[in-house]
Amino acid sequence: MDRVGAEAEKIQPASARVTATRAASRYPVRRLLCFLAGLLVAALGAADEPQGNDNQGNDKWLEPARSKLMHVIGGMPFFPHRANTTDNAVLNVKDFDDAQVCGACHTEIYRQWRSSMMAQAWDEPIYRALLKHASEATDGRVDNFCTGCHSPIGLTTGQITSELNRSSIEDSTKNHPMPGVDCETCHNISARTGLDNGAYVLSPRANGKPTKFGPRKDAVSPYHDTVYSALHTRSDFCATCHNVTHPFSSVAVERTYDEWLESPYSLNDETCQDCHMPGFAGKAAIMGPDREQVASHWFSGANATVLAYLGQHEGAQRARDMLARAAAIHFQQLPAAIMPGHYTSVAVKVANVGAGHKLPTGFPEGREIWIDFRVLDASGRELYRLGSIKDGKTENGTRNFKVRLGDKDGNELDVEVWNATQILSDNRILPKGYDTREFSFLVPADAVGPLTLTAELNYWPFSQKLADYLLGKDKLQVEISRMAKVTQSVPLSTNLPTAGTGGAASAVQF
Repeated sequence: MDRVGAEAEKIQPASARVTATRAASRYPVRRLLCFLAGLLVAALGAADEPQGNDNQGNDKWLEPARSKLMHVIGGMPFFPHRANTTDNAVLNVKDFDDAQVCGACHTEIYRQWRSSMMAQAWDEPIYRALLKHASEATDGRVDNFCTGCHSPIGLTTGQITSELNRSSIEDSTKNHPMPGVDCETCHNISARTGLDNGAYVLSPRANGKPTKFGPRKDAVSPYHDTVYSALHTRSDFCATCHNVTHPFSSVAVERTYDEWLESPYSLNDETCQDCHMPGFAGKAAIMGPDREQVASHWFSGANATVLAYLGQHEGAQRARDMLARAAAIHFQQLPAAIMPGHYTSVAVKVANVGAGHKLPTGFPEGREIWIDFRVLDASGRELYRLGSIKDGKTENGTRNFKVRLGDKDGNELDVEVWNATQILSDNRILPKGYDTREFSFLVPADAVGPLTLTAELNYWPFSQKLADYLLGKDKLQVEISRMAKVTQSVPLSTNLPTAGTGGAASAVQF
């Protein structure tokens, strides 16, 4: 004690010294109570924290501590999905109209949307089968995460349950119909809070009555308020559901928006909407003015299989047309002639000429592009083929373009994406990029010339094996879409050929 402190103690009244002595005698009790309280707080905090990781054998689906923010502004009320509402409250289903109501005025736009994958987002059979598996395997932990971008209104109005997610499409359609990604979804988004996992904000009654956000400053409606939204004109609007990050392992499951953002299309201000919602001349609403550019609502993509299966044939054909514009295929370094009885190598170049993202993009469990390469001699005998379908999938060794996800042990995942902890490989083709694959084959000594070399670039949204596993054998026939094709005739020669691309060879490209 310093001198000043000592003097102060000396002049302290006796009553004060007695009080201080009594207080000091109670300090051990206070310390004990504080210590016990600290243990209790630590225990409660630890109960809300993730307990270890997969390698320690603990429950990886334990809800992270950030769930404490679920009920505060800017939190995650629909954890682990990132959807928000204006005040983070569950919305009233009566705040939303059926898309048919919108169709009464927006007739052409509604007709286009009905034939899109957006309209089928909730009742799409492959998605619903995967959702059932995921819900059961994770005890419902991923229910909100999956449904938030396939039925945003279903999620934010509290209608989504594990029982509903595990029911058949027939049962849910009859007993609890739910919208997919409809007019009321996109045109009630007032903002975004991030660039993945459904980080949108739904505001169906922003001004106390029905409000629709859209890309026009001069839109007027007798039925609802209209608000100009710059967000609806930009690609980051699409990012909210077209960037998908695993909610527990943080693996980049889908990165369609990021692929575009890092592409020449982004640098040239070509947006997602430019390709997937190209303009047409007409009316946005039957009582509205004629416009040179009205955004189409076909949302054409690459899933002709499901659209055709659901009877949406115009949408399916538009998907095929889009695929046909996306890529080109060429032979490189073809010999002027091929010598029987020898091995020959052929290089095939595949270029991404029309997609503003990787080829393919999205849904890593399914999307696959591959080269089907064949060699026939003049008698029609098949001398070589690589890229055929065997047992419902592309045969081993096929030159394909695909992303492969793996679990913590490095096993490739065909279905159980909820177990993904890493990307095993990704050889998809960048926007404006290309890849070259080589084929080597033996030409029999008795081959009849000339030889016909054919390379087809094929695509399917998921394999037949996956469809059979999810839906039952042959319940859905997966369509193989031919994106591009090249055929070239090469003569046989008894003399050793020199490498080249000309000579007597002739090529036909599709």
